[in-house]
Amino acid sequence: MSFDAFTGGIDPGGLRTKNEIRILICYLLTSIETPLAKDDLIGIIGENGLANYFEVTDAIAEMAEKGIIVLGGKDSGLCSATDTARMISKQLDSELPSTVRRKALCAAINLLARAKRERENKVEIVPAEKGYRVTCHISGGSTDLMDFSLYMPDLAQANIVKENFHRSPETVYRMLLALVTGNRDIAEGIFKGSGS
Repeated sequence: MSFDAFTGGIDPGGLRTKNEIRILICYLLTSIETPLAKDDLIGIIGENGLANYFEVTDAIAEMAEKGIIVLGGKDSGLCSATDTARMISKQLDSELPSTVRRKALCAAINLLARAKRERENKVEIVPAEKGYRVTCHISGGSTDLMDFSLYMPDLAQANIVKENFHRSPETVYRMLLALVTGNRDIAEGIFKGSGS
């Protein structure tokens, strides 16, 4: 097989043909059944060493131009699968190495799960005297189950709190609940489960 794609930044086992890259894009958009932001799609593939960044960008533009995928949404940055993309995925996804399919799908699912956590569990960073006030909201659907505020001396630390909170708001909730109810067993179980 001859390779026709740039290979810079690709991990061993990554995609080295333009055709494989197009199939992977169809596979991802079809498998997750939800539109992905163009930058997220490029990130999932490029940051995981599955294909070259420039090749992925070119493939998305070419596929949108040919009507294989649709670029739309408020900012025209959402990529969606068309019937043609679904057909390509169904017929050709076995052409991709199973490790590439698995790695790309796991990355997409993690991205969507993180976006859902961030959407449901808001964090506000507001300038305060000599620092920033970080308020974290833990959602229980349409209701806040809990919210708390922390003072951080600078924006970098405030963003670290935001990032760590979004990583696992449910763990923060369980730990705070265990501490305020005095349930040491739950708190110890959380620490043991996290490897601390």
